Amino acid sequence: MSLRRSRAERKINCIQVGRALQSYLDGEIDDLTARRISAHLADCRRCGMEADAYTELKRSLARRSERVDAAPIERLRDFSRRLAQGDLPPDAEAENAAEG
Repeated sequence: MSLRRSRAERKINCIQVGRALQSYLDGEIDDLTARRISAHLADCRRCGMEADAYTELKRSLARRSERVDAAPIERLRDFSRRLAQGDLPPDAEAENAAEG
């Protein structure tokens, strides 16, 4: 019995999700990575909220509405700034440390 997880079983962290989120939501990502991101979004409230904000922004743009809600845009900008700075919330830091 191997104690090492197979590549398919390994979890993905917030930084990895942040880098691939747009491609995932656009359906432009391989199946394995998509499953790993989907599992992370189901468990991580923060990343799940960012995915929801991005999806709502896409819907708004698809409707070609003249007014785009500023809240999702600001959440995405804040999320991007924090990712670029490596600033993770406490729950993500604990998760990343556990994955070691």
